[in-house]
Amino acid sequence: MSNRAKALTIAGSDSGGGAGIQADLKTFHQFGVYGMSAITAITAQNTLGVSGVYPLPTEAVAHQIREVLLDLGADAAKTGMLFDAAIIRAVAAELDPYRNIKLVVDPVMIAKGGAKLLRDDAIEALKKDLLPLAEVVTPNLPEAEVLTGMLIRTPEHMREGAKVIHALGARYVMMKGGHLEGDEVLDILYDGQAFYEIAHERIQTRHTHGTGCTFSAALTAELAKGRPLVQAVETANRFIFEAIRTAPELGGGHGPTNHWAAIE
Repeated sequence: MSNRAKALTIAGSDSGGGAGIQADLKTFHQFGVYGMSAITAITAQNTLGVSGVYPLPTEAVAHQIREVLLDLGADAAKTGMLFDAAIIRAVAAELDPYRNIKLVVDPVMIAKGGAKLLRDDAIEALKKDLLPLAEVVTPNLPEAEVLTGMLIRTPEHMREGAKVIHALGARYVMMKGGHLEGDEVLDILYDGQAFYEIAHERIQTRHTHGTGCTFSAALTAELAKGRPLVQAVETANRFIFEAIRTAPELGGGHGPTNHWAAIE
């Protein structure tokens, strides 16, 4: 039996290749992890925005997960765009028997261009059914505001929001501070007792499409390889910084990051 680390992404397809399933699989490959996928929806999009969202039938999503895990298994998994409550409940039901799989929940809600990728009625299902299965949840600040019902505008708000999200059941909460103003980006990791802060320089660029997907995929890959959570977060953070810094500047809108970026 191969000892190659394996990771499963459960997310939407991005026809432009910068986010979603495509970004996840490219990132898994860069980290030396065997990538598998369960597609939740097909989107028609490019760097200028999302022009169409076509969700798959709930059973089709569940069936993909079931077949992958029955045969190939996974060391870690991540969720991205889940679209509606029925898909979220189906994903949770399929993952629940596999508590040994480290689950990263990226609560994708809105595309970079503003298109809604999660229905309003799915928020409660995300909180009730999926977050209790998560090793770590990785919201940006707008997503954290939806999950907590709080206004999050400062590092102290981030810490308070992390406590609220942690109470929903995730073992770790990774609050991404990219939406705060300033020349420095502050991310805050919370384990239920202590806060761990990571600060880095802000890169001024419009080419940031798929940063959340790429970061959470890098984190998932590191967890699949057995890395401790804090170490996995640090590596994923360095990777997404380099991916943004060396973005290939494709397209006329929010271009993708560089999935060939150096891991270290």
